[in-house]
Amino acid sequence: MQLPDGFDVLIVDDGSPDGTAAIVRSLMPAFASRIFMEERSGKLGLGTAYIHGFKWALERGYDFICEMDADFSHNPNDLPRLVAACEQGADVAVGSRYVPGGSIENWPLDRHIYSRGGSLYTRLITWIPVKDATAGFVCYRRSVLDAINFDEIKFVGYAFQIEMKFAAWKLGFRIVEVPIVFVDRKVGTSKMNHGIIKEGVLGVIRIQWNSLFKNYRKKVKSATVA
Repeated sequence: MQLPDGFDVLIVDDGSPDGTAAIVRSLMPAFASRIFMEERSGKLGLGTAYIHGFKWALERGYDFICEMDADFSHNPNDLPRLVAACEQGADVAVGSRYVPGGSIENWPLDRHIYSRGGSLYTRLITWIPVKDATAGFVCYRRSVLDAINFDEIKFVGYAFQIEMKFAAWKLGFRIVEVPIVFVDRKVGTSKMNHGIIKEGVLGVIRIQWNSLFKNYRKKVKSATVA
């Protein structure tokens, strides 16, 4: 797949044993200043990798910041559609499998049940108006990530995606869902297991409960006038 024009790519690599970093380094000369990589030592969790990437993009002045899986389950050609949704008034655009026009290919029945059930469960517990709350294909306006206090995002695994959307919604940002076709990976194995399912079930309850006692908004430091 070709990288859509106007997009830069950041890969956050936590010491992947599959040679990801070496492959990225080999591609960087051909793509000039469009591909970047941040290497971290050890497995620090999905959520911390995304937050690292968000901070990296904010520091460099990007107006729209997207997150996506790197195994082509998410089609890079859908990126312009997510950005267009934000340009047309959304604060957060979610690449959604569960709105009209969205779908999933190559998943076994149990994955469909876990995913759809998890999304329904999340809406019932948190009241968040998003049908695909666990989606990992998202475009944020910079103002959204500027407003969120990342120190209050407590989940680093499966529930991270839910908590980020929940935080944006609680802060009053407008979330829209853009239909996508999600294609399951053809190489490698899924990380879905009972531990992840448990995190999702208990994590959603914790997210809702904790929201009663905290504010996700970043505190603005007041300037002191001498």
